[in-house]
Amino acid sequence: MIGTGNVTELKSAPSFNKIENSRLVAVGNRTPEKAEDYAARHGFPTVHKDPNDVIHNPEVDIVYIATPPGAHLAYALETIKAGKPLYIEKPMARTWEECMIINEAAVKKGVPIFVAYYRRSLDYFNKVKSIIDGGSLGKILYINMQQYYAARPEDYDPRNLPWRVIPEDAGGGYFHDLGCHALDILFHIFGDPLEVSGKAGNIGGLYAAEDTLSATLVLPENIMVTGSWNFVTPEPFLKDQVEVVGEKGKLKFSIFSFKPMTLSFGLHQKTMATLQPEHIQMPHIQSIVSQLNGSGTCPASGTSSAVVSRVMDIITGRIKSDI
Repeated sequence: MIGTGNVTELKSAPSFNKIENSRLVAVGNRTPEKAEDYAARHGFPTVHKDPNDVIHNPEVDIVYIATPPGAHLAYALETIKAGKPLYIEKPMARTWEECMIINEAAVKKGVPIFVAYYRRSLDYFNKVKSIIDGGSLGKILYINMQQYYAARPEDYDPRNLPWRVIPEDAGGGYFHDLGCHALDILFHIFGDPLEVSGKAGNIGGLYAAEDTLSATLVLPENIMVTGSWNFVTPEPFLKDQVEVVGEKGKLKFSIFSFKPMTLSFGLHQKTMATLQPEHIQMPHIQSIVSQLNGSGTCPASGTSSAVVSRVMDIITGRIKSDI
């Protein structure tokens, strides 16, 4: 594992030692003291002061890149050069172009790429997908996605901004960190987009990255999607909701809060709750271990993840749409 940030504390890293045929054998960080502290607290045996030594450790079969996106490309290419599979935190890279560089190198070397779009492996979203695929909503008429979040306390310190709002590190702002999950699960359920357009701006002025975005997408079967994101929303108006409206019914669910989803048919409404695992990436990591051992398939590949990055680049205006 390269990187020892918050995502590794509970969401991901503990899973490696709880899944059969899996164990975490080495940890590295560009700041050696962080790697040493992490390993001591979690009882991991091997610490590398140079993250590249993790890649070339003969005990390591697959490398988990848990750094901010700004470091993904370099570590990914070094891992691929060593002939080892990759598990990369989301978004896969800062830009679609970087994703393609990684994917092309992986294809030439013949190594698989897995990306931490772990919602694809959670029961909550599997239930959403089963409802959609089951056809009970009838023909889908439209989808509306809204993600409105408050600014975080650290966003107000211009001299010490979090890496998530520094494009050089993150690729963009919170849209790249959070919006990518929303787009990915949408594509997982309905298919890759046929058309994408969007607009991005900075309303709050707290940092240089975009904080307000809107998008229109066309999915297979000509399903129209409207999406809006804002990361400086006052507390009373926060929202995390996806609404899928069909000829026969309506389904509402969340991306991050995991509020019980609601399925409505006329005046009849059914609420469905789903428990989340203690380590939220564990089902996804299990799918990776299963694929590497020839008994399953991970649902988030380098190819599917590059689609998400391309769509984000279009919405933020970094590239023109030619989907």
